[in-house]
Amino acid sequence: MNLVIVESPAKAKTINKYLGSGYEVLASYGHIRDLPSKDGSVLPDDDFAMVWEVDAKASKRLSEIAEAAKRADRVILATDPDREGEAISWHVLEVLNKKKALKDTEVQRVTFNAITKAAVLEAMANPRQLDMELVEAYLARRALDYLVGFNLSPVLWRKLPGARSAGRVQSVALRIVVDREMEIEKFKAQEYWSVEADLVADSPPFTTRLVKHAGKRIQRLDIPTEEMAFAARDAIKAGDFTIKSVEKKPAKRSPAPPFTTSTLQQEASRKLGFTAQRTMQAAQKLYEGVDDTGGLITYMRTDGLFVSPEGIAQAREVIADRFGPAYVPAEPRYYKTKAKNAQEAHEAIRPTNIARHPESLRLEGDLQRLYELIWKRMVASQMESARLDRTTVEIETPDGQTGLRATGQVVAFDGFIAAYEEGRDEKQKGADDEEDEGGRLPALKEGAKAKVEAIRTDQHFTEPPPRFSEATLVKKLEELGIGRPSTYASILTTLRDREYVRMDKNRFYPEDKGRLVTAFLEQFFTRWVEYDFTAALESQLDEVSAGELDWKALLRSFWTDFHAATQAAGELRTTAILDHLNDALGAHIFPDKGDGSDPRECPLCHQGQLSLKTSRFGAFIGCSRYPDCKYTRPVASPDGAEGGADGGDRELGVDPSTGQPVQLKIGRFGPYVETTPPGEEKPKRSSLPKGWSPASLTLEQALRLLALPREVGPHPEDGKMITAGLGRYGPFVLHAGTYANVSDIDEVFEVGINRAVALLAEKRAGRPGRGSATAPLKELGAHPEDEAPVQVMAGRFGPYVKWGKVNATLPKGMAPEDLTLEDALPLLAAKAGAAPKKKAAAAKKPAAKKAPAKVAAEKKPAAAKKPAAKKPAAKKAAPKKAADAE
Repeated sequence: MNLVIVESPAKAKTINKYLGSGYEVLASYGHIRDLPSKDGSVLPDDDFAMVWEVDAKASKRLSEIAEAAKRADRVILATDPDREGEAISWHVLEVLNKKKALKDTEVQRVTFNAITKAAVLEAMANPRQLDMELVEAYLARRALDYLVGFNLSPVLWRKLPGARSAGRVQSVALRIVVDREMEIEKFKAQEYWSVEADLVADSPPFTTRLVKHAGKRIQRLDIPTEEMAFAARDAIKAGDFTIKSVEKKPAKRSPAPPFTTSTLQQEASRKLGFTAQRTMQAAQKLYEGVDDTGGLITYMRTDGLFVSPEGIAQAREVIADRFGPAYVPAEPRYYKTKAKNAQEAHEAIRPTNIARHPESLRLEGDLQRLYELIWKRMVASQMESARLDRTTVEIETPDGQTGLRATGQVVAFDGFIAAYEEGRDEKQKGADDEEDEGGRLPALKEGAKAKVEAIRTDQHFTEPPPRFSEATLVKKLEELGIGRPSTYASILTTLRDREYVRMDKNRFYPEDKGRLVTAFLEQFFTRWVEYDFTAALESQLDEVSAGELDWKALLRSFWTDFHAATQAAGELRTTAILDHLNDALGAHIFPDKGDGSDPRECPLCHQGQLSLKTSRFGAFIGCSRYPDCKYTRPVASPDGAEGGADGGDRELGVDPSTGQPVQLKIGRFGPYVETTPPGEEKPKRSSLPKGWSPASLTLEQALRLLALPREVGPHPEDGKMITAGLGRYGPFVLHAGTYANVSDIDEVFEVGINRAVALLAEKRAGRPGRGSATAPLKELGAHPEDEAPVQVMAGRFGPYVKWGKVNATLPKGMAPEDLTLEDALPLLAAKAGAAPKKKAAAAKKPAAKKAPAKVAAEKKPAAAKKPAAKKPAAKKAAPKKAADAE
């Protein structure tokens, strides 16, 4: 019997069908062990020995794999064909050796770029040994991430309370976002004017733009004032124009290459609005396959542009059949990859069967849209170039003092554009608009007289560089050589989860917490957040995977200087650090008032100096004369320094019903309104809801907030009052202990009894044990262990998957409508594996029996200093890959 070990159960099922009865295929469910989240998992003083811990939820599966290995004649490691996949195979092999499950069993490694019968059988016929150079590159990367996270983060927590943690690559990605925001804040808009004229020359009207004025060539910014624009307009009015030249040039546009991981994430963001994480989740399902036809696309973690000869031939056949022979180029197109390490440059992302048109499939939403994008890109990449006719017409006055230009472009042959055209970033659009080719021009002749019919002068202002979207940030990371294809989604997700950035209209905005962390790292860990240093480190990891650099030597080189820097930063006083940050962030947190006064003067006492302060809740701005002066405000109010008078408190007016003043105050937790009712000592307060600006807050808005909660009316079933209010989790309606969310704050002031009753009924329908029985959101099928149903349910804290008495919350970003049984099984396994620990704790019995099995790599067991019975801190679901996370 041959035992084949893959990563996911979906893949195991498909491959088992391809291989037949002589094979048993089992899934590891992704990584099976990791470095424990505590000190001592990587020991620099012991030549970087690493202590690995078997994941609690993987223990049962490993036992099953070990039992199967003991019966097997051959063990075939068939995890994914990348560095992470090689590492998972190595981990499985290490654990099987520790369990003495192999003995004289032959162990082989196979990889396949697509889950099709042909690809799987070909891989089985060409096995190889485990690639230890790829494994060592993984070990080096994992050790680096651990050493940075577990040495830098504690310094950050002690010196900058409220900060979460810092990672090797995420910190550099955060710096990119912060640097762009600083560019935007420093940007000074520049006024310029454009001048256009509509002309006729024995022809229909056509549009021209001014390119010469007073004998000088005019660039975009060369007309900065209205006076100059009007002077140019008058010169055009008075001019006698003749067509000086008509130049026609043929041009070609070639198609973009097929997708790599990076370009897939970028294009899915631009065209589909997907996050990088959403794109990779959908791509994973397409790779593993959703029905009996096997995998629909090739492996989706790649930086290679190579396409197999079979794939190219198939694409050319499809093009000829669907678009015609004219769209098939004489020779196939071959694209060169920029990957520095050929071992990791796999085939580009493409459909496994290009003849399988998207219209022939009936996939769920995200899968259908992403497959169509991949199919179109692959087909277009092998199509004929588009042919264009570009025309430039120069028109001048006889004296050559005033010149106009008209440009036009005609598509002579659409070529690849018939199938697909690549999306463009904002920066690309701006550059292309600058050289706007226009549309079709009428037939014009040199020497013909041209008459001006209309002139337009328009005012413009230069714009700052755009904030990063997911697409442009991934592109920037790739350009800088920071991270690798499999890590981009993890990097962006981590920044959001730590609340260092927020997304607004699909753009990254740095939070003040993120600015502080970046400023701290730039001040005290300058070298480790430099773009060039991080990119060079990635190149060294590539050298390790290519066998050109010893991984321990890389770690030693990094650790010597980094350890010294963390020791030095740890000895600094917090006041000294805050002084550095005051200077580094001065323009942001103490903006110039414009009147020549000191921006750091306390607006309350006018004697103290404003400065960064820290508390266990994070950083805030306070007065140096505390406790005599208790002025505080957030690091930056939602509208910068205009969140009140100088960022402080202000009076909004008087409540007409009580005669008491109503004030806007800026506290360390944000802006709020306050008034003290007559005869009461305790003031009434209300925080400003999300989206309300302190700078524009009116007395009427404040009074509406202070009137909450308001009575909506008695519930028709029991007569108990329904109230509407604003709480910690946003606006709500409340009845008999049941809270139901309201769509927005404005509805709280207007919601009527019918709407409130409907919202409460919907909420109760989604909560077990209250009201009507809960209906599943989706039926996933029978669990393989006991055939009990597995369902997706709506819960109070979000959707979850249910199997018997086991409930597992869906990870952030996982859409319940896209969940499959294969996705649900590892979530349930993880939850079921954790359940016995709770029982043991409740019974106050030793939990040593349930402790995770520890396996040490390159280290003697006696060196482990802490007892194995401690609860492991691994947080990620088993199928996810460790990708550049601390």
